[in-house]
Amino acid sequence: MRRTFPARRAPEAQSISELRHLARRRLPGFVFEYVEGGAEDEVTLRRNREAFEGLALVPRALRDVAQVDGRTRLFEEELSLPLVVAPTGGNGLLHSNGDLAIAKAARSLGIPFSQSTASNARIEDIAGLDGLRHWFQLYVFRDRSIVDGIIDRAAAAGVEALILTVDANVFGNREWDRRNYAKPSVPRLSRKLETLRHPRWMRDVLMPGLPSLEVIQDFLPEDKRSLNAATSWSRDQMDPSLSWRDLDRIRGRWKGRLIVKGLLSPEDAVRARDAGADGIVLSNHGGRQLDGAVSPMQTIGKTRDMVGPDMVVLLDGGVRRGSDIAKAVAMGADAVLAGRAILYGLAAGGEAGAAHAIAILKEELLRVLALLGCRSVAELNSGFSPIAARAVT
Repeated sequence: MRRTFPARRAPEAQSISELRHLARRRLPGFVFEYVEGGAEDEVTLRRNREAFEGLALVPRALRDVAQVDGRTRLFEEELSLPLVVAPTGGNGLLHSNGDLAIAKAARSLGIPFSQSTASNARIEDIAGLDGLRHWFQLYVFRDRSIVDGIIDRAAAAGVEALILTVDANVFGNREWDRRNYAKPSVPRLSRKLETLRHPRWMRDVLMPGLPSLEVIQDFLPEDKRSLNAATSWSRDQMDPSLSWRDLDRIRGRWKGRLIVKGLLSPEDAVRARDAGADGIVLSNHGGRQLDGAVSPMQTIGKTRDMVGPDMVVLLDGGVRRGSDIAKAVAMGADAVLAGRAILYGLAAGGEAGAAHAIAILKEELLRVLALLGCRSVAELNSGFSPIAARAVT
């Protein structure tokens, strides 16, 4: 394995892998593992990458690619490339005002930003960014009045799409939690001492005070409003009784576009469509929930066949290269969501680092399209299929 160029600043990074290297150097170990970690043996985490790496591409020759167009349309609006920032929680632990930084980066490059229920920014603060395509991801708590309150705030703020996450209401077995924390959300003394090796992070994140979970702050008991207490409270409040009835209820309350995230079964995708969802995200929660689950790339083809051409089908998990985006679209996805790839950029360089991560993926995608002989993203899923075989089994 070749060693990556030792970039010292985010703008010098040539790939997402190099941004990851910078993020690892600049974050305390327990914070970096929060970004990196998967469930149990991390089989699913690895499978997400292997599913992309195992697909071989067959370029077509002698096609005029002097002009290559990476744009696409999603929900009848244009994107600069088929990419959406995935919802990720705790971004303020990676960089001060992390959610705002990523949202501004997404806006500057013409892609949607998905804000998490576990965001460190208020819904209204993100919604206040003119020109941003603002999506919001919803977790379902035991107290449905909290869920209703969050939905109503998102609607009042003008959020474009609500993403209902359905695969996290039973918390995955994340063993790194027990390695790093003496009790939920409280790092062990050894992990606290290790932060002394990261003075930039301490100055940027720790010294101003750890961020709070702003989306749910108003719903928290008075003694649960610190980051540690709110994180534990929200985990305890996740409702394992979540069912299709809740999807029907939320569909009735939310009048905007509704996306169901966390499906892997094509049959569930059809049921979500029939229940009124405008789109789905095939996802295994970044390998952080059920270890041993399939990769979304392993079910995208059948899912597309079963839901038909008009349903918006997205996927996430393991996106690290522009070629991954091309493969997903060629297999039937309208676009992909990327989480960790952009978080590496955030940790490495704030807003500029997040923007650099998106720009890397865009530049790679355009190059891949040209090398394949594709003049546009549309050609990837309109009869021109570059997927010939699996490179590995």
